[in-house]
Amino acid sequence: MPRLQKLLLALGSLVILTFAATPTKADVITIVGAGSGQASTATVVCEFNSQTNTLTFTITNTSAITSPGSTSTITGIGYDLPPTGNASASGLNGFTGLQAPSLSSNFNFSDGDLGNVPGAAFTNVVLDFGFTTGPSGNFSGGSVNDGLLPGESASFTVTGAAFSGFTEEQICNAIFVRFQNVPVVGSDVGTPGSAVPEPGTMILLGTGLLGVAGALRRRMRN
Repeated sequence: MPRLQKLLLALGSLVILTFAATPTKADVITIVGAGSGQASTATVVCEFNSQTNTLTFTITNTSAITSPGSTSTITGIGYDLPPTGNASASGLNGFTGLQAPSLSSNFNFSDGDLGNVPGAAFTNVVLDFGFTTGPSGNFSGGSVNDGLLPGESASFTVTGAAFSGFTEEQICNAIFVRFQNVPVVGSDVGTPGSAVPEPGTMILLGTGLLGVAGALRRRMRN
């Protein structure tokens, strides 16, 4: 067997075995503003550990600012789990959460009543938990001075038995992001635009390498 073919077979097998054996995987989610599009965007790297019922995520503000004086600052991050989920009449769902130490932002966690999500498209949204800025403690409020500016990132952890029964995809895609000081529209809410499971992508890469090796082998036989 030619050396190149052996190398491709080895690389493909290694990639597939490595990521197939990975117990957890991260979803990379793109957030897009409902009313302002690319003026309000973010990227979220989200991972859920079902053994400990722990969600960890890092959000980066990727908004494209084109108007002087506007900042499209992220001032709130909330999660509305699927309809079979945990919205409680008491406003308390048993979640605990915290923000990793940050020099650029200051978010407070709550699983209580976070108020309405602004926008006609979100009238049925009931946030199960979230992180907010400023003294108001609700999702629609928030402090621009305490939020995430474009280019800044923050990391968070949430734990709760009420995560039980949900998949990582369901949890990660239940996110809502509040943007303020947005060009033209003033404020906006962003929701997931896409999710890409990283290990799945790597498995596809490994499969592709194996396919290339197979094609080379067939060509050598002809």
